[in-house]
Amino acid sequence: MEWSWFPVQLSLIVAIIATLITLFLGIISSHWLLTKKVKGKSIIETLFFLPLVLPPTVIGFLLIIVFGSNSPVGELIAWVTGRSLLFTSTAAVLAATVVAFPLMYQSVKTGFLAVDTNVIGAAKVDGASDWKLLILVTLPLSIRSISTGIVLSFTRAFGEFGATLMFAGNIPGSTQTIPTAIYLALETGQMDLAWYYVLISIGFSFILLFAINRSKGNA
Repeated sequence: MEWSWFPVQLSLIVAIIATLITLFLGIISSHWLLTKKVKGKSIIETLFFLPLVLPPTVIGFLLIIVFGSNSPVGELIAWVTGRSLLFTSTAAVLAATVVAFPLMYQSVKTGFLAVDTNVIGAAKVDGASDWKLLILVTLPLSIRSISTGIVLSFTRAFGEFGATLMFAGNIPGSTQTIPTAIYLALETGQMDLAWYYVLISIGFSFILLFAINRSKGNA
């Protein structure tokens, strides 16, 4: 195994795409659960938070069951795309999205709940629809919490290992991310190579967390 920028590039791409997906899903799901009378809300939120407490191998196993070649969903994907989702970069994105979503959802929900109800009430009196209220009032006033969710989700997706290894594999030049590259380097006794990837991972995570903590301190 030789040094390659591919795991770094793939990790960044996976983290960015997963963060964008979780941002969209986090906003939609938070808005839906907070503004609508939803039956079984507690059960739904519990399901949302399960990836935080489940072992990564369990998440990877469930992803294989749902999206694997022998599942109805997997067969449909293979029929549409011409190939299985397993052991692809798309699988890495899906795994990262699943594990990062709870952090985004909690941050967005916290931001939405912090919005002054008087402001929301005034906007409704002025005739704002639910979607205008979300886009023009709730989102702008929740931007700090949402920013925190973006950073936390990105770093979580960037460092995802267990579910990615099971679902996407560790194929150099194809599905190998920084965490799986570190794992392979350790397995083959290449400590210097492992340290390169470890330091890159720490550097990205530190910079992002430092930026969000500094912005909170200046608030």
